[in-house]
Order: sequence, then structure tokens, then C-alpha cells
Amino acid sequence: MSSIDHIIRNSKEMMTLLEIISSFDLKDCWLCAGTLRNYIWDVLSGKSATVHFSDIDVIFFDDSISYGQTLTIEQAIKKQYPQYNWEVKNQYYMNSHSPNTDKYSSSKDAVSKFPEKCTSIAARLAPDGTLEVFTPHGIDDLINFTVSPTPHYSLDKERRNVYNKRIMKKNWQKIWPNLSVEVFADNPDI
Repeated sequence: MSSIDHIIRNSKEMMTLLEIISSFDLKDCWLCAGTLRNYIWDVLSGKSATVHFSDIDVIFFDDSISYGQTLTIEQAIKKQYPQYNWEVKNQYYMNSHSPNTDKYSSSKDAVSKFPEKCTSIAARLAPDGTLEVFTPHGIDDLINFTVSPTPHYSLDKERRNVYNKRIMKKNWQKIWPNLSVEVFADNPDI
């Protein structure tokens, strides 16, 4: 069991959230990205970590559910669980938010192509109730407070530009001053 598994498993709030997400019964469904990254950074920083102060990033992959139906699902979830700030995204459509990116083949494929390695994390409860954590680029960046691009974002100039703009906009160092952030030098806007 990795330190990330341990942090998630030992949080009653996080495990409750994963149980709620499991009840949605959506195909290839995961809690991911900033929800997990921020929570883990807070725990490792000794801050009071709570998922209530973060967007709850939920992804799933289902080519039979339209974009409009996805919005309806998100609204129903928000109504049923208003204590959370839900962001529910069908990854079948989300490649359009990443320049020059083919359609994703699964939620795991999408997570592996998120902008930052530290953000490329997903968790869910398996049908038998065990915790499953997916970190396609390992956990080193996450546990060492490093922000660096995934290989997918490194390989394309437009994606590098998106990555740099995202880093500037997010300004994570304001919350976690010990972060080490890598930017691309070939971006004229930075």
C-alpha cells in the first residue's frame, strides 16, 4: 500500500465520498485530479484537509451518454448531494479541452493525459469495496510537491502553452509555498 492509498483510506470523509461516487453506477467512474491532489497536499503539509472546500472532480467514460445527458446527471448529483461542489465529466467528450488530442479510450487514458503529473491521479472503490488508486506517472511529483507536465503535454507546443497558462492561473504556490513548479521556456506568453 502506497502512502497515497494510506492517506485516502484513513480519511473517513474521503472514503464516504468514494462510496457516494460508487453509488452513481456510472461506467469507468473515478474521483480524480485536483480533489485528490489538493487533499493530499493539505495532509502532507499538516493543514486541515477537507474535501468540502474543493471541487469534487468525478470522471466517467461512456460513449452512450450524450454531453447533454452528462449535464443532467451532474445536476441530479448536485441536487442529491448539495454539500459538495460537483464537477462531473464524461471523458468521452473531454479530449476537446486538450489541443491536438485524439478521443480518449477510457477514463484511465484521460487521466494519463491530464496536464500535470501531480494531477494525474484517480481513485475509486472496486466492486468488492477495496480502494483502487491509479497514478499513471507515479506519486513522486505529488508527494514531493512538484508540478511538472505529463509526457502528453510535453510533446505538443499548443499543449505546452495551455500548461503554462494553467500554471499561472492556478497559482498553487500561494496555498502551498513549498511547491516546485516547472514551466516551458518556449512559451512566449510567460
